[in-house]
Amino acid sequence: MNSIEKFPQSDPEAQIIIDLMDGFRASKAVFTAVSLGIFDHLHEKPQNCEALSRVLGCVPDALERLLGACAAFHLLRIEKGNYHNEPVATRFLRLHSPESLTGYMLSSDRLLYRLWAHLESAVREGTHRWKQEFGQKEGIFDHFFSTEADKKTFLAGMHGHGLMSSPAVVAAFDLSRFRHLADLGGGTGHLVIEACHRFPQLSGTVFDLPSVTPVSRDYVRKANLEDRIQFVSGDFFSDPLPPADLYSMGRILHDWSDEKVQFLLQKTFEHLPEQGALLIGEKILNETRDGPANAYLQSLNMLVCTEGKERTASEYEALTRAAGFRRFESRSTGQPVDAMLAVK
Repeated sequence: MNSIEKFPQSDPEAQIIIDLMDGFRASKAVFTAVSLGIFDHLHEKPQNCEALSRVLGCVPDALERLLGACAAFHLLRIEKGNYHNEPVATRFLRLHSPESLTGYMLSSDRLLYRLWAHLESAVREGTHRWKQEFGQKEGIFDHFFSTEADKKTFLAGMHGHGLMSSPAVVAAFDLSRFRHLADLGGGTGHLVIEACHRFPQLSGTVFDLPSVTPVSRDYVRKANLEDRIQFVSGDFFSDPLPPADLYSMGRILHDWSDEKVQFLLQKTFEHLPEQGALLIGEKILNETRDGPANAYLQSLNMLVCTEGKERTASEYEALTRAAGFRRFESRSTGQPVDAMLAVK
């Protein structure tokens, strides 16, 4: 009888490092699958590798490796030789899914992945990498909005993120005393939409750049809230803010330096009535500066592509109090974005 030699289990500490080394490979594999439209095609019709390779114009052997990785990530399953989407891929990795994150993934693949290649330079110099990678000084939004298709792709991705975070952000505090919410840099309007669903007394305004407003209108129309949500186009740095007793900024302040954040906070404070408030949605760093990991990864992302960063709750409190706000509260939501409320 042959004996089976027993080998020691892998070193769990070594596995931590191996998983970290594999991290960028996993991201790029999924980015590529999304870019090829694999999950969209398989949603229409499960197929084997040969058939799918003809549709996508790929070499079968190479495509099989990518499909195998996606199956190992539990994004696909194989039944009788055909690949099928798992529910998670159907929800988040198809271009036309209501919960799609593909827009953010495609932007990450085509822009952020390239900027992250220069992380060492960013850490040494403390500045973003647009000029180093693209040869231009312009930053994140100029690239994300460079074409109509790019703009819609990016905003769709942010909408998918918002669908996860906005319900928790608007539920973090009792907003029933407020009457009108203006979301500054509101994008597709996901936060205002969720707030109006949760608080029937609220009406809302989506405030964003003129090029974004038509996209915002489409999302609000689909939510059947055109009678309660209006639109104002403008730049929150240079244009007057729409009137409101509650402002919100979701994933806005982390794009900017402390000086520009202070300017925006001061501006919102001046436009608010007494007892008015500012609802802030950002990922909050631990006060002990040791996590969460996803918040620090996002802060590094801000380093390579903006002038901003993620901050602790106490840092946000100090910034809001310097602008004049008298009360500050923060809530961990367990979602990609946490919630803070500053009251005038």
